[in-house]
Amino acid sequence: MVVDSLSDGTRIAQLLASEVTGHEDAFSVLSVVDADADVEPTDDGALAYAVAADGERVAEVYVQPDRARVEFLAHPDVTAEAASEEGLRVRPKAVRPPRTLVFVEDGAQVKWTLPAFRALVAALDAEERGEDEE
Repeated sequence: MVVDSLSDGTRIAQLLASEVTGHEDAFSVLSVVDADADVEPTDDGALAYAVAADGERVAEVYVQPDRARVEFLAHPDVTAEAASEEGLRVRPKAVRPPRTLVFVEDGAQVKWTLPAFRALVAALDAEERGEDEE
């Protein structure tokens, strides 16, 4: 049996968009926005689309030739912890406000990002209710 791995950044980003928009009720508050259907991967990463909650960007997805990168704009600590627990490569981005970068290097890792999105949704919900999300 031949085992192929998917390491095309554009295709990985497409799979992630499908997961976020169509497979979990927990993600019903999230939507893919500003999608660039003709995005071409770059070494630094080209913006493929953003993920929004209630019309506000909470994450951005960039494509590189061999991977996708999710930049969580909201609740970077919560999303970093959840992604790290899944074994994904995570690092902070020192900008104001801070971001968390999560690297998705294979199509199979798309599923590994879902706990980070679940944590994001839970933190957004807690924030909306006025609770301490962390």
